[in-house]
Amino acid sequence: MPLFHLILVAAIQGLTEFLPVSSSGHLILLPNLTGLEDQGQAIDVAVHVGTLLAVMLYFWSDVKLAIGGLPRAMTGKIDTEGSKLAFLMVISSIPVVAFGLLLKLTGLDEALRSIAVIGWTMLIFGIVLYWADQAGATDRKAEDWTMRDAMVMGVWQAIALIPGTSRSGITITGARFLGYARPDAARLAMLMSIPVIIETGALLTGEAALKSDLGVLRDGAIAAGFAFVAALLALSLMMRLLRSVSFTPYVVYRVILGISLLIVAYT
Repeated sequence: MPLFHLILVAAIQGLTEFLPVSSSGHLILLPNLTGLEDQGQAIDVAVHVGTLLAVMLYFWSDVKLAIGGLPRAMTGKIDTEGSKLAFLMVISSIPVVAFGLLLKLTGLDEALRSIAVIGWTMLIFGIVLYWADQAGATDRKAEDWTMRDAMVMGVWQAIALIPGTSRSGITITGARFLGYARPDAARLAMLMSIPVIIETGALLTGEAALKSDLGVLRDGAIAAGFAFVAALLALSLMMRLLRSVSFTPYVVYRVILGISLLIVAYT
């Protein structure tokens, strides 16, 4: 694959994975609107690995805490800060796994990959994010996360399997409706992404490994590196801006893009 195409895919995935604007929607739009060939599952795996490493590095203190508590959580002992965090991260990923399996078995996952669907989800869930951000309280912190909240946010996260919704955007929306402050809502959304990205990467890896050769592996390593850098920059910028800026700029972008895509789809 040409280097420019690899960098473009990696940059789109890296920049949009953690911003509330939908990475899957942008990646689907890339070949549809530019005529470029689909990058394939091997590159999808690679850029997911890049973004996974970025979020783990940025939130390393939380990740280290969860990793340390995971063995205890697996035995059913949720009595430490680390075991609680690990348990809630896993619990929050259950709805997306169940909904993803349903979409895969029914074939709806492919049927939803259209410009019209992405246009509507960009527009509708952008407006919902604005509503949650403006109406939600800001008195709860990430440390207040409960099992009920993890399940509720997990259901919100499952909706993101519809292209254009945005996994981070819809999860932040759920957190803001629950009253979490903006930085804390984003922090929880990013932590929830870790098991989901791992699960997605594992699924794609099994399918892609059978089709890969040395050239694909080389391309994947390049794409992962660029995705890591782009994701880390985007994540750092968003978390810094959230101390003083709302989610409105992302909402404006989603509404403009959504309307533009609907015009393209229906004309």
